[in-house]
Amino acid sequence: MKLPVFILAAAALSASSCSNTNGPENTDVEEYLFLELSMGLHDPAQVDAYFGPEHLQQKAEAEAITLDEITQRAAALAQSITTWPEAGMDKIEQQRIRSLELRLQALQTRVRLNQGAEISFDEESRLLFEAVAPKHDAAYFQGILDQIDALLPGEGPLPERVSAFRERFIIPPDRLSEVFEAALAECRRRTLLHIKLPAHESFSVEFVTDKPWGGYNWYQGNANSLIQVNTDLPSYIDSAVDLGCHEGYPGHHTYNTLLEQNLVLDRGWQEFSLYPLFSPQSLLAEGSANYGIELTFPGDERIEFEREHLFPLAGLDASDASRYYQLAKLRSQLDYAINEAARHYLNGMFSSEQAQEWLINYALDTPERAAKRISFFDAYRSYVINYNYGQDLVAEWVNADEADSEQRWERFIRLLSSPMSPTDLNESSNSLP
Repeated sequence: MKLPVFILAAAALSASSCSNTNGPENTDVEEYLFLELSMGLHDPAQVDAYFGPEHLQQKAEAEAITLDEITQRAAALAQSITTWPEAGMDKIEQQRIRSLELRLQALQTRVRLNQGAEISFDEESRLLFEAVAPKHDAAYFQGILDQIDALLPGEGPLPERVSAFRERFIIPPDRLSEVFEAALAECRRRTLLHIKLPAHESFSVEFVTDKPWGGYNWYQGNANSLIQVNTDLPSYIDSAVDLGCHEGYPGHHTYNTLLEQNLVLDRGWQEFSLYPLFSPQSLLAEGSANYGIELTFPGDERIEFEREHLFPLAGLDASDASRYYQLAKLRSQLDYAINEAARHYLNGMFSSEQAQEWLINYALDTPERAAKRISFFDAYRSYVINYNYGQDLVAEWVNADEADSEQRWERFIRLLSSPMSPTDLNESSNSLP
């Protein structure tokens, strides 16, 4: 799958006017961008978005360096970064250096994978995303499944009973656009109560098919995004808010907009004009996008909004909605079953069929959704940990010390506006800039 690379010269020009063009930092950052863009020619999934200087894209395409050359130059660049002057550096500048070092580590790891190296699931996620997700056995998930079984008693296997019950809450295809856009508008309205975004920020929405993911935000720079929603599989009523928050507000669109404004335009840190998908930034991006749902709709506010506004738009009966949301809460506790399927599958312990069977039995996926997840594992490998484990890490950091709503939003904005890395989430919230 070839991912588009977006270049907005105007944004790049604005950023360049803010940066210091003298000194080692600028030379090293240009080399870094060149290496990532060069890797993107070998691995189309590497560069998720780019809105930096166009001449670097042209240079990468013209020189077309090999994977071995990328590795050698990335190692040399990592050494060069250690010579950056540290005198007078504040916390955010230290985080910038750490972020760049981790990006180079991840880049070299992706080169190894593209060259056929065998790396275990956990070691791969550590090298790429600076995180290793916890492990859970079947007994852990069975306790949750028993609660679901009690919620939906009846004859037949539990996965089939769950699937049959949830079918009553599928958004009709001819109403999907209206429901999704209403959800996205509410996610945006609530987010703007807490986060100031540029007046010109905007997005467009497309409905697509034949993708391994459910939704995707293609950030195009200049505070603009293309949000794509995959309609291969049925969309349930709660997926509208999930996607609206995750892909848009306060998720990926908001995160990328704040990084562009605060780091690229205000500070001139051009490395953040490129988003390397396989890097620690993705754990923070996916984790914050998922956590942002509960931050934006605290308590029962999401359920109330969906029952009052989205159910009628979808033409769905809300009489059994309470049980649906109880089920949704329990099913969310099965998310780590997806990690286990990926871990066993990519480590060669599960065949594709065994991984699908696990997903059906322990994640309560339909056979179609389980098959779609396998295609995601094939395409994105250990990336899967960023959604659930990333969410848990972000939630723990934002909610630390029994933070109230205002403090949670303040910390969340700080996360979305800085070059933090996953290890920074282990630090006290009050110690961060």
